Amino acid sequence: MRGQGPGRVYGRGGGPWYRRALSLLLVLAALQLGSLVSPAYACGCGAMVPSERNRITVGQETSVVHWDGRTEQIVMRLTVRGDAGEAAWIMPVPHRASVGLGDPALFEELAAITAPVTETRHYFWPREGDWPLPQPDGAGAPAPGAAPPVGVVDRQRLGPFDVARLTATDPQALRDWLDGHGFTLPGPLASALEPYVDQGWEYVAVRLAPREEGEVLTGALEPLHLRFASDRLVYPMRLSRLATTAQSLGLYVLADHRMEPAGRIGGQEPRVTFAGRLEGADAGGAVGDLAGGGPAFLTAVVQDFPDPSRIDGDHELRAAGADTPYRSVIHRSELLTVGGFPVWLLTVLVVAGAAVTAVAVALRRRRGAVPA
Repeated sequence: MRGQGPGRVYGRGGGPWYRRALSLLLVLAALQLGSLVSPAYACGCGAMVPSERNRITVGQETSVVHWDGRTEQIVMRLTVRGDAGEAAWIMPVPHRASVGLGDPALFEELAAITAPVTETRHYFWPREGDWPLPQPDGAGAPAPGAAPPVGVVDRQRLGPFDVARLTATDPQALRDWLDGHGFTLPGPLASALEPYVDQGWEYVAVRLAPREEGEVLTGALEPLHLRFASDRLVYPMRLSRLATTAQSLGLYVLADHRMEPAGRIGGQEPRVTFAGRLEGADAGGAVGDLAGGGPAFLTAVVQDFPDPSRIDGDHELRAAGADTPYRSVIHRSELLTVGGFPVWLLTVLVVAGAAVTAVAVALRRRRGAVPA
């Protein structure tokens, strides 16, 4: 006979508790499956989605912007994760843009130029991990009025990119054209594009497809180089509000002066990690080519967007009050030594030796003062 005791429930198949647990597991499994097949899009430059049943996220967007007061150039490199073979994104630009592949060496050179300097700070007394103190537990972790709704200016293949340059007077028509030509983009895109359509901007639509059959998009993609006329330094970010994951933006700005974002546009406070005028070898190479061989002031800015839905505009950059140079400094603490020997231990030995000598001298004098 089956019965029920205090704090326990019995029955066929394990009883009600078993059915509740099984139902909960089924719900969790359904939610997990839904997250796997639902497209994820994330791109600090705009909006990106993969094909159905695949996932792709853009965790890092690094861009180099050069502006001479009349023409703006953007070289953009995306670092993606996922299993998608195809994906697409769109970049609004204030005027007609030319598009080409960028030089990957540009980012290596800029990373070297803006790398933090290391300064060593010595300390006297031993700390945890220095002899004779024990090692710590665990390791530390360091617009055209009468134009058609959508106009195709040009379409070209650049490496892994299928690039279309477009005009539009109707955001929904623009979205329909993109959907009909293999550029699958997020559902809310039409409403997000409306401010750009109202301002008469144009668009660079990019479909990413690997060269090899079956290859997936992952890691750092080849950079794209955009060039367009602009009387102000602007970096389009409004479409980033469509992203479903936290975003990180790294922006190198080459201009005549130190530049700074005019506002936060819904993200955390932008941080300048480098500011300085390029001279000597730093003004050459791919960086010098982008700057046109002329003098340039480099500003490196990073910004995090924990909640992309709060992004409320594009980044406009303006000249700072002064061309104050800045470089990040990493301070490294190191035990003070002489010839590899800890100074604190030398000091202790010297003090101890002096004390022993003083005591010995005092004792000898005392013995000498005692009468025979």
